[in-house]
Amino acid sequence: MNPPLKCNSDFAARALSYTVFLWKSSVLGPFYADVLNLARAKAIKNAGFRPGGFKMARQRGHRALGDMPLRIIMPAGGLASVSCTICEKRKEKRFCPAVHGRICPQCCGEQREVTLDCPPDCIYLLQAREHERPRSMQDLDQAALFPQVEIAQQFLYDHEPLILGLSYALAKSARANRALTDSDLIAALTSLATTYETLAQSGLHYEAPVTNLSHQALLAEMQRALQEYRETEHKHLGYTRLRDADILRALVFLVRMAHGRSSGRPRSRAFVDFIFAQFPEPAPIALPQEAGSRIVMP
Repeated sequence: MNPPLKCNSDFAARALSYTVFLWKSSVLGPFYADVLNLARAKAIKNAGFRPGGFKMARQRGHRALGDMPLRIIMPAGGLASVSCTICEKRKEKRFCPAVHGRICPQCCGEQREVTLDCPPDCIYLLQAREHERPRSMQDLDQAALFPQVEIAQQFLYDHEPLILGLSYALAKSARANRALTDSDLIAALTSLATTYETLAQSGLHYEAPVTNLSHQALLAEMQRALQEYRETEHKHLGYTRLRDADILRALVFLVRMAHGRSSGRPRSRAFVDFIFAQFPEPAPIALPQEAGSRIVMP
């Protein structure tokens, strides 16, 4: 029969070291912390001070605590609880794939798409989008929406291929660069719309300097889509009827849609995900397996 395990301060220190290692390297770390911290609680009790005196014990440099930074809180009840990875104050209640750790609901709500790069399949992000009230056009910066440009309903029907072509160019660029956010797409659309507004009004071709490489790639992809649209039109009609004013209206329509779909947070990707949904990635084509011989061998 094995002798009983002695839960002294040295064992508690080793257990804590192992807990921190598991915590940082595994999703199940918080569960290990709850189990292994029982040994630490017993060691602290045997050492002669109460669990509530955690800070005092650390200041005294007790061996059971070690000198490593921990995110473990010892409440008055004596059981360990894991604190939020972000604030390190409130109790964690949900797993966050953006930080690969557990956080509290308050930090999730406050830092979502602000400091956290939330993946599109996060259940808490999807739930927030379902219950989030869409932004009203009256609440947005009117100057950014090109209020002087009028878009009739008939225009959307007549130029649907043009709008779809530009939207596909955005989706293609966003898939090539997964770091793009709604603000990047809005900035590129606004820059190109400003260029065509000058063209439509004065006939002068003026492009504002763009230093952001991601925005340059977006602009180049949209210009490529417009060039292909003109070539296709010329091939079928013998001439090109697409006007600069039509391109301006199509771009302004996408600008307004992007502002309305986006949450407005610095790292929002609601509009990007909406574009992806309109142009889903094609499923990989499965190659047919080689046909086996039909001859049955005895």
